Amino acid sequence: MKKIIAFLFVVSAACQQPKPVESSISVKDYFAPKDSGVQSGGVEMIPVKTTVGTFNVWTKTIGNNPRIKVLLLHGGPAMTHEYMECFESFFPQQGFEMIEYDQLGSYYSDQPKDSSLWTTDRFVEEVEQVRIALNLNKDNFYLLGNSWGGLLGMEYALKYQQNLKGLIVCNMMASIPAYEKYNEKLRTEMRKSLVDSLQNYEAKGMYKDPTYLSLVYSEYYAKHLCRLPVLPDGVNRAFKHTNDEIYVMMQGPSEFKTGGRLLTWDRSKDLPNIKVPTLMVGAHFDTMDPDYMKWMSTQVQQGRSLYCPEGSHLAMWDDQPHFYPGVIQFIKDVDAGTFKGGK
Repeated sequence: MKKIIAFLFVVSAACQQPKPVESSISVKDYFAPKDSGVQSGGVEMIPVKTTVGTFNVWTKTIGNNPRIKVLLLHGGPAMTHEYMECFESFFPQQGFEMIEYDQLGSYYSDQPKDSSLWTTDRFVEEVEQVRIALNLNKDNFYLLGNSWGGLLGMEYALKYQQNLKGLIVCNMMASIPAYEKYNEKLRTEMRKSLVDSLQNYEAKGMYKDPTYLSLVYSEYYAKHLCRLPVLPDGVNRAFKHTNDEIYVMMQGPSEFKTGGRLLTWDRSKDLPNIKVPTLMVGAHFDTMDPDYMKWMSTQVQQGRSLYCPEGSHLAMWDDQPHFYPGVIQFIKDVDAGTFKGGK
């Protein structure tokens, strides 16, 4: 029996009032090849021009939907798309076209060594070039970023929101100083002997010491990064493939010690300039303050908040029953022209 992926489409009447019209996309159409050449499973290396040369970034497109195309921005900086592979279990069955993407410097993309490349502004221009190459536009382009990817998504929207249909910011506060302050709060909730041990290693700059890393993973990441009893394979691969040189340069030596180029980044006062429908996703156990994430949704012009009560920084993994229905509903509401903020 042929399976049909059905979903509701909306067209605007002359008065611009949305009127729902039922339509459907067949499995054959959803997975139709985009060109007649050698098929690559949706993988495409996209050239990105920079001031120091042209480099290639890795993308993988799953599905074909002219109405809904979601570009995923991974965190780090300089982690990989691998920890976002879980979206493959949810978006295709909704008929959403989704694009996985390794930013420049990340494992599957080129990894140039010029340090001038690792700035927020340069990454924004990279996303814009990827958008153009993939034919994403204001009628179909949804940008979803987690952590650093959420920061990058906000920066992109502040410069290029005329090209966006919707923005989804997952687990990323609009201020690094505010984020650092919240992490200090989380740290005070740890037992004192553990905090003393961490401070001893940090005072000596021993961020790569196996004992220090073990403590961070078992006592902090297990509670606030991903709460699953066993880290998913995609998450482990993303950790394994992280480009530490770029991560440290931009973020700092660890989650506890922000000290890189992003140290003073703060866009909290600029949020009202974001006009496109925006979903802010927070989680109870996150390293990002969920109350602050909710506040962010009230600052953009068309905001909605999604709270994941069982989730952490990777709520896409450890609170899927709340994360995906909320994200999917946001995309459907924007697509249908029925989006209302404040929910």
